[in-house]
Amino acid sequence: MNAMGVRWTSEQVLALAPDEASRRAGSRLGTAGPWSETGCGDGAAWGLCKGSGSTPYRTVVDTTGPAYSCGCPSRKFPCKHALGLLLLRAADGIAAEDSPVPDWAALWLTARRGRGADRAAGDGAAEATADPEAARRRAERRAARITSGAQELEQRLADLLRGGLAVAGQAGYGLWEETAARMVDAQAPGLAGRVRELGAIPGSGAGWPVRLLEECALTHLLDRAWLAADRLPAPFATTVRTRVGLPSPADGARVRDHWLVLAEYDTADARLTTRRIWLHGSTTGRTALLLSYGAAGRAPQLTLPVGALLDGELTPHTGAGQVRAESGGPFVPVTGPVAPPPGGPVGSALDAYGRALTEDPWLESWPVTLDGVVPARAEYGWQLADADGREALPLTPAAQSRPGLWRLVALSGGTPVTVFGECGHRGFTPLAAWSPESPGETVPLL
Repeated sequence: MNAMGVRWTSEQVLALAPDEASRRAGSRLGTAGPWSETGCGDGAAWGLCKGSGSTPYRTVVDTTGPAYSCGCPSRKFPCKHALGLLLLRAADGIAAEDSPVPDWAALWLTARRGRGADRAAGDGAAEATADPEAARRRAERRAARITSGAQELEQRLADLLRGGLAVAGQAGYGLWEETAARMVDAQAPGLAGRVRELGAIPGSGAGWPVRLLEECALTHLLDRAWLAADRLPAPFATTVRTRVGLPSPADGARVRDHWLVLAEYDTADARLTTRRIWLHGSTTGRTALLLSYGAAGRAPQLTLPVGALLDGELTPHTGAGQVRAESGGPFVPVTGPVAPPPGGPVGSALDAYGRALTEDPWLESWPVTLDGVVPARAEYGWQLADADGREALPLTPAAQSRPGLWRLVALSGGTPVTVFGECGHRGFTPLAAWSPESPGETVPLL
């Protein structure tokens, strides 16, 4: 929905909701009843929504972001009023097309778009005025601290294996948390995260010693790779630096394309909410991952409607096997044919994951598209099987407990479908699907 006249469907709008409660509340506000002075134009929509108080909430959506502003006290992005306004627009409930923007909405839109221009100019000025010698010294000091932390972690792993893995089940989580804190002090948040995962494994149920040994081996491999980073090939050395917690530079060649939004979902811990958005380039065939962050308990602001086709520019991160990218500016919805990414059988997906592991051994999962697969229940749970029954890929335990599984089963109805998701050592996580009858309709599974 923008100045070009392209609008989102109700399903795409609801896919922007940060949670199910917001989705329900936004749906109730998607009618004309609570709204007044609505309008749209110049890549924006606005309106006044009646709330519990005497003053209506001023709501405006910049659809080129998208970004949202509302006078309500909600800390969710988008809030229910922004969702309701977009739903009203999707249902042709805003009659005033290309109407004059009210002063209160224009003020926010001008400030927001001005900040974007200033930020771009500021980035260029910072690059021109940065002191490369001072930056080099800071990088050397941090690298020295990380090296000290990696050596300490190596000693901790050696002590664990010397004493036997059974000791880990008796020592409790406190010792691991102390080690993780020391990795934070060493400015190696990636190592700290791996240590916390090690500490949680003894309480993860039957078979934990095997899982602990596997994760210890991967952590040891990362330690040794860091300590020998100067002798590694440049792309792999960049991957190692990223895995220990150094920022990954987004300095690849810019890629402009029409991007199909495949999936969007959030993960959270006590400190941070991370939003992952998967895109697929219609022309380049490139799959890209956008990451956005919010403070604990708050949804990240970047959100894109699943199934939308957007024109935009991405800058890839460097490093072996990287699919992460940064947005080069606002996305613009466009019209055009929509089709799922090219896929293959289960064996091809496993081959793709295997090739990615050769470039990044610490990879949890890899984006793949399965074509012509059927969801089927097996002895150990649900799986996606090739139509000829030759190979199958089990779903992850988390995927088997989500409502999206039943949406996938209903879409298939026992016939082959196309499924995009993440293939990893724990199994396959389906994120979106397409049926042969409606290949242009992306069905979100989260």
